[in-house]
Amino acid sequence: MTVLVLTRPTDATADLVIAELNERSVPVHRLDPGDFPESLSMAARIGPDRTSWEGALRGQHRDVSLTDVRSVYYRRPAAHRLHPDMSGQDARWAAAEARVGFGGLVAALPCLWANHPQRNALAALPPVALAAAARSGLSVPRTLITNDPAEAREFVAALPGRVAAYKALGTTHPSDHDDRPQALWTTQVQPGEIDDSVRRTAHQFQEWVDKAYEVRLTAVGHQLFAAEIHAGSDASRLDFRADYDSLIYKPCEVPERIARGVHMLTLMFGLQYVALDFLVNPQGRWYLIDVNPNGQWGFIPDPRTPITRALADLLERAHP
Repeated sequence: MTVLVLTRPTDATADLVIAELNERSVPVHRLDPGDFPESLSMAARIGPDRTSWEGALRGQHRDVSLTDVRSVYYRRPAAHRLHPDMSGQDARWAAAEARVGFGGLVAALPCLWANHPQRNALAALPPVALAAAARSGLSVPRTLITNDPAEAREFVAALPGRVAAYKALGTTHPSDHDDRPQALWTTQVQPGEIDDSVRRTAHQFQEWVDKAYEVRLTAVGHQLFAAEIHAGSDASRLDFRADYDSLIYKPCEVPERIARGVHMLTLMFGLQYVALDFLVNPQGRWYLIDVNPNGQWGFIPDPRTPITRALADLLERAHP
C-alpha cells in the first residue's frame, strides 16, 4: 500500500514528510498533477461490477495503481501544463477538462486525505473560516468585508485607536513586472486612507489587536503543536512573514479552551491537518486571524520534527 504525495517538484515541506516515510520503509509515490497530460497519463474504469475507480497513474518513471493508495498527502500541486502548441480557447477547454478529469479521478480515491482538496478549498475561504472559528468558540477580531468605502471608513473609525489591519482575502497578487505572484503583507489603515478604489473588489478590514506575540498552532489529527512567534522588527510586528530573520520562536502550551475550539474547527471542516495563526494580547487572550489548511510548518525549528513524525504516522496508519 502506497502513500501518494501530490505536490510540485520543489516542495521542502513535502520533502520532510517523504524523508520520514522513507526512513520507515513506507512506499511513497510522489507526483505533480501539473505533469498531466504531457508527461503523466491516467486510465481508470468503473462499471456495474465495480464500486470505485480501478486503474493507474503512469508517470515518466513508474506507475501507481489507484487501488494501492492507502492515503494521500495533498500539498501544493502545480496547474496542468498543456502542449505548447495549444492556445486560446482550446487551451482553456483542455485545462478545464484536465482539472475535472484528472482532479476528479484522484479526488474520488476512497482513502485518508491530508487534506482532501475540496475541504482545503472551503477552509481557505476567510469568510467561511472566521465564521466557523467563532462558532467553535474561538475569539476572532471584529472584521468587515466590503467594497463600500463609506462602510469601511465608518468601521475603522469606530475601532479603538481608529486603526484597522488591512489583509488580502487571498495570499498573492500579480507582480507589476511579470505574472509571478507576490505576497501582500498586512498593513495598518486609518479612515482617511480609504478611498473610492475600495469599490473595485472585496476588501477585508480587521480590528487591530495590540499583540504581545503571535502563535502558530499546527493540528495533525488530534495532536496540537504550538509555538510563540516574537517579532524583532517593525515589519514583522505588522506581519511576521515580512521579516523571518528577525523572529524568535518559543514552544508554548495550548490553553484548554483554545484546544477545544481547534478540535471543533477541524471536525467542522473535516481536516486532518491545519495551521492556525493567533494573535495573543498582553492580557493573554488569543485571537484567531488565519486558517491555513495547507500551511507550512518547517520554518519553526522546535516543533518541526514532531509535526513531521505526526504527519508520517497519520499517512502510514491511514486511520481518519
